[in-house]
Amino acid sequence: MSKTYAGARLRRLREERRMSQAELARALAISPSYLNQMEHDSRPLTVPVLLKLTETFGVDPTFFSERDTSRLVADLREALAGELAEARVAPSELSELAGRMPGVAQVLLDLGRRNQLLAERLADGRGSAPDAPRSPHEEIRDFFYRRQNYLHAVDLAAEHLAEEIGIRPGEVLRALTARLTDRHGVRTATGTGDLLHHYDEDTRTLHLSPRLRPGQRAFRMATQLALLEHGDDLGRQAAEDFPPASSAHALARIGIANYFAAALILPYTAFHTAAEEERYDIERLTDRHGLGYETVCHRLSTLQRPRLRGVPFSFVRVDRAGNMSKRQSATGFHFSRAGGTCPLWNVYEAFAAPGRIHVQIAEMPDGQRYLWTARAVTRHRGGWGEPGRTYAIGLGCELRHAHRLVYSDGLDLGNASAATPIGMGCRVCERLDCPQRAAPPLGRPLRIDHHSSTFVPYPVADRGES
Repeated sequence: MSKTYAGARLRRLREERRMSQAELARALAISPSYLNQMEHDSRPLTVPVLLKLTETFGVDPTFFSERDTSRLVADLREALAGELAEARVAPSELSELAGRMPGVAQVLLDLGRRNQLLAERLADGRGSAPDAPRSPHEEIRDFFYRRQNYLHAVDLAAEHLAEEIGIRPGEVLRALTARLTDRHGVRTATGTGDLLHHYDEDTRTLHLSPRLRPGQRAFRMATQLALLEHGDDLGRQAAEDFPPASSAHALARIGIANYFAAALILPYTAFHTAAEEERYDIERLTDRHGLGYETVCHRLSTLQRPRLRGVPFSFVRVDRAGNMSKRQSATGFHFSRAGGTCPLWNVYEAFAAPGRIHVQIAEMPDGQRYLWTARAVTRHRGGWGEPGRTYAIGLGCELRHAHRLVYSDGLDLGNASAATPIGMGCRVCERLDCPQRAAPPLGRPLRIDHHSSTFVPYPVADRGES
């Protein structure tokens, strides 16, 4: 079992709670000198100390996980790509910074992203404001990313409401309709035009498009119910990160309402039990609950309730061009923010055979291996000749959880050679010998020879080679 050194995180936790070393040492039943050694990484965190910390402060053990550090390192590599390319910083220095001073690393990360955005705006001729904000949609993705795609209070409230109104498979629409009518005087009607749904506050009518399938109707009804019954709570949760009058706050409130809706129609305890019984067989779960593939995958990625955890998944939705419209993670898997994810990742293979689930054991450059499932899904507006939308939905977990999934059956999980080496995008990937690479590696001089060529498109010069 590997040792956990997390002195910076332990020190930050103590300082946030305004405790002295002596006070925390007493709470943990250890000596102040022992605590001081752990805070300076002279000693690792032991299991008894970790248990005490989770009991004393109510934090999850993953707060001290090295996987969180690997996320931060990957983000730093991407944000400081130019500095790495110019050899102004070394990858090892970023790792040390993320491990020892995560707060400073986060500030540096924010500054790096702001500089990237400023450079893009200058290149596009859109101005030169040094405080140009990121896209509100990107802010919302980070909102859920920071929370590992799990909102405890929202999930509990949704489950309580589901129990109160009698949400059960096959009876979801009936229960939602009754609640909207009896409690709020809201009736449903068939909508017209291109809107999938529209709520008219004056007439208290929820218009739903006839193109919506039953599961989609249920989701939009549940979202409206969340806003009606818990709108103030959703707003307060969004205000934890965003000022109430901002676009980001409005989008966050909608995103949290959508989270509530999924947790209402798929209540945590019952859905967790079903997922474990079916060994996370996505198609069986869609049949069991009468919901779409994407909805079930997204809900599976949120099963992180303390003392009743499911498999921690990463969830992604991409198009054929590699654009990510959704990305959430309860694992250490890093999604590129700059686009151009790895072409060897099986989410792109899914487009070749729509409707079939593709399975892949993938290994990241840091040696961490994952089991990924991917399937392409298509949505049509309904009319002949009208354009549709096709996405690949990816769901992945660390390989140590793979045995809990039906998709691991028949795979040699212990064979490292069975894994496909992937990266987080050619622009920042550390794999020097990848024949699929589309951009030269950062911070490494290339070997340029007029008299020879290689299968690797960007051969790197050996250390010391001129």
